[in-house]
Amino acid sequence: MANEPMTGCCLLVDDSSVIRKVARRVLSETIAEFAEASTGREALETCFARMPDVVLLDYDLPDMTALEVVTELRAMPGGDRPRIILCLYELDVTRIMRAKRAGANGYILKPFDRAYLTEQFSGILSA
Repeated sequence: MANEPMTGCCLLVDDSSVIRKVARRVLSETIAEFAEASTGREALETCFARMPDVVLLDYDLPDMTALEVVTELRAMPGGDRPRIILCLYELDVTRIMRAKRAGANGYILKPFDRAYLTEQFSGILSA
């Protein structure tokens, strides 16, 4: 089903350019603009310059933990606004609960395909 892209920006944060490319391609039917970051620090700098509406955040970044990114992002002016969706390789309830307490809104599991990412992303955004 072809929907009009929503207005707003999604920040894709993953050290894998392949994951960012796949997510961008899949979500381009729903999101109007994208920004990308390969590290936690780069993600925070991007958020400081322009707060996105949605952050798709890899849990395992090379320079910071996802918990640190979420905590610092939520402390920024306007940091309460974006929906933060974690990307994990395995279902780890402890990590998910810690991230939710820090301010994450939901999670998805990698690797993902078009149907899974679209379904999970839509569910989290509508919650």
